[in-house]
Amino acid sequence: MTHDMAGTGLDAAGDEAAPKAVPAGSGAPSPEPASAPAPGPPAGPEPEPAPPTAQEPEPAPLVAHPWAHRHHWIVRLTHWVNALVLLGMMGSGLQIYGAYPQFGIRGAPLPVPNPMDLHSFPPWLRLGGWLAGGINWHFFLMWPLALNGLIYLGYLLLSGEWRALAFRPRDLRPAIEMQKYYLRLRRNHPPQGKHNALQKGAYTFILVLGTLSVLSGLALWKPVQLGVLTAAFGGYELTRYWHFLAVWLFAAFSVVHVVLVFTVDPASLRAMITGWYRGRFPSHD
Repeated sequence: MTHDMAGTGLDAAGDEAAPKAVPAGSGAPSPEPASAPAPGPPAGPEPEPAPPTAQEPEPAPLVAHPWAHRHHWIVRLTHWVNALVLLGMMGSGLQIYGAYPQFGIRGAPLPVPNPMDLHSFPPWLRLGGWLAGGINWHFFLMWPLALNGLIYLGYLLLSGEWRALAFRPRDLRPAIEMQKYYLRLRRNHPPQGKHNALQKGAYTFILVLGTLSVLSGLALWKPVQLGVLTAAFGGYELTRYWHFLAVWLFAAFSVVHVVLVFTVDPASLRAMITGWYRGRFPSHD
C-alpha cells in the first residue's frame, strides 16, 4: 500500500511538473507554449552619426621619384639649338621690322592691333645693325631652325613620343584643373604623367605655331614664286603681320616656360641638360 501511495505521489508531482497530454479527438485546444518575455526599453537613446564634412582632403605629400632617364639626347640637342637659333631669329626679325615699323603700304596702314606701330626696338634687342644685316642673319638662321625642327619632329614620329605630347579632347578637363592649380584655386596638384595637360596643349600649340611661322616666312621670302601661299595668308602685308605676331607668341611661350620650370619643377632643367630626372613628377606616362 505504501508502494502504491508513493507511486501516486510521484504521478502527482509529475503532473505538476509537465502538462497533461490531451487525448486525441477530445476537441479541446492544445495548450500554447509560454511566450518569451518582451524586451524592455533601451537603456538610452543611441547617438546619431556625425554628418559627413565637405572639407577638401589634405593634399598628398609629393614624394621624389627615383632617378630615371627622361629625355633622349636628340630631344636635348634640338631643344637647346632651337632656343639659341630662335633668339637670333627674333633679334634679326626686329631689326628688319625697324626699317619700316608699320603694316600696310605707306599712307594706308592696315587696321590691325600693333602696340609698336611706328616704334623701333632698342639696339640690344636687334641683330644685324641695319636692314641688310638683319636680312642676312634672318635668312642664314632660318635653315638651321628648319632643319632642327625636322629632326625633332622626325624623332617624335619614329619613337612614338608624340603620343606623350599631343593634346587630345580628353585633356581639356585636366587642363582646366591644372590652370586652377596655377591660379591657386585648387590646393592639391592634379595627377599627371610625364607632361600635364596644360603642357601638352602648349607644346601642341607651339608646334603648330612653328609650322605657320616657317610657312609665312617662306611666303615673305618668295612672294612671287609662292604666290598661292602668300595669298593664303591674306597678301604680303598681312603675311608680314602674322609672321610678326608669331614672334610675340614665341616670346610669351618662352617666358612662361622658363618661369614654370624654376617655380614648379626645377629638376626638369637638369633633365634637359643631362637627360636624368629625379623630381616631383613621373618620367613616363
